[in-house]
Parts: sequence; structure tokens; C-alpha cells
Amino acid sequence: MLSRYTIYRRRPTGAPPLPAGERQDTRYRTRHILRPTQVIVESYLAAPTETAFSAFQASYLELLSTRWNDDRSDFDQLANLAREQDVFLGCSCPTQKNPDVRHCHTWMALQFMAQHFPDLEVIFPEK
Repeated sequence: MLSRYTIYRRRPTGAPPLPAGERQDTRYRTRHILRPTQVIVESYLAAPTETAFSAFQASYLELLSTRWNDDRSDFDQLANLAREQDVFLGCSCPTQKNPDVRHCHTWMALQFMAQHFPDLEVIFPEK
């Protein structure tokens, strides 16, 4: 199973418990195959409008497609791991600047993985 979770710098009171399973940090500072670039994240968060989100979405999906076409082995490894155990993609969203989890790269990453691995169980978080 593949899903997402929220990474907190300081876990707030009342935050849901960490999910049981493998948690993978997919923020731009990592080397994860599903990470966005710093440029596209900062560009979106500088003025998080619907127009900026559309540009962010297009850039991020193009980035994933390029990585997929260059070498899909890391995607295959992630899908295989998620078939064997629960895997959660982590990001700091929702945040004050990006309160809608559907505008997080992890949401788009889940969509990408579901499209490319139709047999993979992908669970989207509540909105």
C-alpha cells in the first residue's frame, strides 16, 4: 500500500499518530525519486494561487515523467516495496502557505504511481 503522511518539525498537540509502516521523506531536500525541485516548490509557495499551482503541477509531472523515461528502476523498487508493506510518502503539507493537501507534490506522486502501477494499492488521504 502507498499513501502519504505529514512531517512535522515539532509535532503539535493533537496531531495524528505517525503511520505504521515505512515512512519516506520526499521533500525537495532529499534524493527520493518523487521529490520535487527546490525551484518549482519555492516558485509555487512564493504566491500560491491556482495559476501558480497549475504551473507547479505541470512542472512536477513533467519532472516525474522525465525521471521515469530516463530510468524507471527507482519507481519499480518503490512500487515493489509498497506491494510488500505499507509505505508513506512524507511532506510538510498541509502548511499555512499550502493548506490544501491536494496541492502537495505527494498527492500528485500518488496519482502518478497509481497511473503507472494500476495493480498498486494507493490510498489518498482525506482532504
